[in-house]
Amino acid sequence: MSLRRCNSTYRLLLLMLSAMLASCAVRDGAPESYDRDWRSIEDATPVALPFSRYGNPESYEVFGQSYQVMASNAGFSEEGLASWYGTKFHGRRTSSGEPYDMYAMTAAHKSLRIPSYVEVTNLSNNRKAIVKVNDRGPFHEGRVIDLSYAAATKLGVAATGTAPVTLRVIEAGQPQPVIDDVPIADSVIAKGALENKGRDNSAFADFIDAPFEEQVGEKIYVHVATFASEDSALNMLDYLRGRQFRSVRIHVENKQQNLLYRVRIGPVPSSLIAEKLISQLKEINHSNLKTVTYN
Repeated sequence: MSLRRCNSTYRLLLLMLSAMLASCAVRDGAPESYDRDWRSIEDATPVALPFSRYGNPESYEVFGQSYQVMASNAGFSEEGLASWYGTKFHGRRTSSGEPYDMYAMTAAHKSLRIPSYVEVTNLSNNRKAIVKVNDRGPFHEGRVIDLSYAAATKLGVAATGTAPVTLRVIEAGQPQPVIDDVPIADSVIAKGALENKGRDNSAFADFIDAPFEEQVGEKIYVHVATFASEDSALNMLDYLRGRQFRSVRIHVENKQQNLLYRVRIGPVPSSLIAEKLISQLKEINHSNLKTVTYN
């Protein structure tokens, strides 16, 4: 083989290798250090927002296929496969103009007006999440929504890649009530007593009344208890959900190198509902209940 031909072959191999490396570099994936428990990931909170000026054309084209944007989201529901997108698109501009944040509760949809809010139910495990739709996609046959990595984690889709889901639009500015008018049976949880279906009855032994700063903001929560142990906080979370309380969450704070696990219910749509929750919690012997607000 001549030297000239050898050099040409070498350059061709370099180009092929560069193309392969570039292809690997843009492959989508999950963040390396994301280890949130799905039960601690909060839903997006529906708020009234103007529709994106540039994100809602009458129609648009992707990969040679035309898509129509809906004139109204009212009453919309859908069933199909959910997928997710992550690191490859993190920080890039979405169809609404916002940068994509894989740690936020957002999603992409082909035809809903954006921004909008959708309740997603994973039919394989019955987990639910509310996401803000601010992008377009997914452009794969049979898929109806592309979830952010955080939303996919909460719904259990991150582990499987795709999952069968149902979608239901939530009218912005009208969040669903956090708790129904369900009568709660009398139960005693004071003095560490807990009927917990096999869990250790001393699960709440490390309950602490730790102080915390109440911040002024828009989201209203009912603070139930603070624990030094994540397991104890999860026990309380399971207990409250078993008593028909909804939107029970664990907020983790680092206080002087010590993690505190605060069990809260919310966000709730009004102070009136927060007061109602506190009354129901008092009926099952909870005390030191507080209403807190966050931005």
